[in-house]
Amino acid sequence: MYINNIHNNIKLNPRHEEHNSIDFLDSTTLCMQTKLEIDIYRKPTTTDTTINFFSNHPIEHKMAALRFHISRMHSLLLDMEKRQKEWEIIQSIAKTNNFPQGILQKLNQQIQHNARCTQTKEKDKKVWTTFTYHGPKIRKITNLFKNTNTGTTFETTILHQLIKTKTLDQTTGHEKVEYTKSYATIVRIHM
Repeated sequence: MYINNIHNNIKLNPRHEEHNSIDFLDSTTLCMQTKLEIDIYRKPTTTDTTINFFSNHPIEHKMAALRFHISRMHSLLLDMEKRQKEWEIIQSIAKTNNFPQGILQKLNQQIQHNARCTQTKEKDKKVWTTFTYHGPKIRKITNLFKNTNTGTTFETTILHQLIKTKTLDQTTGHEKVEYTKSYATIVRIHM
């Protein structure tokens, strides 16, 4: 294959259809008599281990694997039987890693809701505005935008940061030091 000759580290092994199906990335395409169907593919070496719910990690990290599995389940065009099978696998993964059933249900509802809202959000694009953060009082102003279609970002600016420049004076031959002011943006936070 040509692609294997491009670089020594690239090895592409072609997959051929077996039993009317072919696996590619994380999905299986099934060739039925009148249509194609999609299913979720897992390697034979796949385990159901994720970050345990009781581990000392941020909740966002703990939820990442389940969020991925649930999002994939809803984004692929699975029939009801395959979707139910995938939901049972996700529940098993969650149970093995000590996730409360209520959190899993809430996450599933949240992802379904977000998927429905994404279609309507296309017409409701958010407008962003940037505020220079001088201290906590700026929050009172940005809080006015909370329930609007305007997002706020913050930038922090250091005024009068001095930059030292050394040059050689051509007439006297002495070293000349100049200080110039610069205005530099250090941090930008999107909220």
